[in-house]
Amino acid sequence: MLKDRFGRIHDYLRISITDKCNLRCTYCNPVDLPKGYFSGCTKMTVAEIEKMASLFVQQGIKKIRLTGGEPLVRKDAREIIERLSKYPVELTITTNGVFVHEYIDVFKAAGIKSVNVSLDSLNKKTFFDITGRNEFERVMQNIELLLEKDFYVKINSVIIKGINDEEIPRFIEWTKYRPVHVRFIEFMPFAGNDWSGGKIFSYQEMLKLISSQFDFIKLPDEKSQTAKKYLVPGYKGTFAVISTMTQPFCSDCNRLRLTTDGKMKNCLFSKKETDLLSALRAGEDIAPLIRQCLFQKEEAMGGQFTDDIENMDASAIQNRSMINIGG
Repeated sequence: MLKDRFGRIHDYLRISITDKCNLRCTYCNPVDLPKGYFSGCTKMTVAEIEKMASLFVQQGIKKIRLTGGEPLVRKDAREIIERLSKYPVELTITTNGVFVHEYIDVFKAAGIKSVNVSLDSLNKKTFFDITGRNEFERVMQNIELLLEKDFYVKINSVIIKGINDEEIPRFIEWTKYRPVHVRFIEFMPFAGNDWSGGKIFSYQEMLKLISSQFDFIKLPDEKSQTAKKYLVPGYKGTFAVISTMTQPFCSDCNRLRLTTDGKMKNCLFSKKETDLLSALRAGEDIAPLIRQCLFQKEEAMGGQFTDDIENMDASAIQNRSMINIGG
C-alpha cells in the first residue's frame, strides 16, 4: 500500500507515454514552442513502461490512465495498451479523439471501458483557435463512435474566461440527447501557458451561469474524485466541475504521475521529481524511490499556491508545461 505522511492512500497512476501531440492547445503547450522542443527527452521504452507499471501495481496501484501529449501519436501505443491490459488494474486513457477510430478495437480487446476525450469547444472555429488544427469533425465523429461501441465517455473541457465560458450551456444541452459526461476544468497555470488569475472562470461562476438556464441536482461525491458531479433531470448525460484552483480536492488525493521520461511526480504541481528511469536502467530497486517520493508529497497543490489565486504570480511556480507532465 502506498500511503503518504498525511494518511492518503495512493492507488491511481497516470502514465504519460509521450510528450508529443498533433494539436497545439494553448493551455497545454508553451505559447512559443522552440525548435526541437519535443526531441531532447529520453523516453521510456515499451518494456520500461510495462516494468514500471508492474512495479507500481505490486505497490498497490489499482488504476492506470495512459496520457500524453496525445498517447495515440506514439507509434507503439497499441503494444503498450496490450501489455498493460494483462495487469489487474482498471486501465483507462485520455485522448484528444483524433485517432480513436484507429484504436477502437484495441480499446475493446484491452478491456478499456471508459475513455476521456479532450474537447474545449462545440464551435468549429473556436476549436481551431484553441487547438491550432482543423480536426473538429473527426473528434466529434469519434466521440459518437465511442458511444456507439458502449464506452463511458467523459469530455474534458478546460474553460478559459472570455474564450469558451459562454459555451458551457451548450455543452450541458448536449447531455440532454447523448450520454456524455462533461467535466468543466478550471484553467491551471503551467510553464509557458500564459496563465493569469483573471482568466479563471471559477466553479462558482460556472454554477451561476448554469443555474440561470438549467435546474440540476448534485450527485453524490465519490472518494478521491476530482469532479463535483451534477445531473439535469431527464438528461442522458451528466456534467461536473473540476475546481482545481478555487476549491482544490487535495485532502483525499490518490494520484501519482509518471512522465514520459520516467520521472515520478507525487502531485501535478510538485516542484521535485524522482528519476525512476535512470535507477531502473541501472538495475536498482525503484520501490524505495517510489515511497520516498510519495513521502515528500505536500499537503496541497505541491506547496506552491496561496489562497490569493487572483493575484498569484504564475512565473514563480516551478513546474513543467502541461504537455511535458501528462494530461
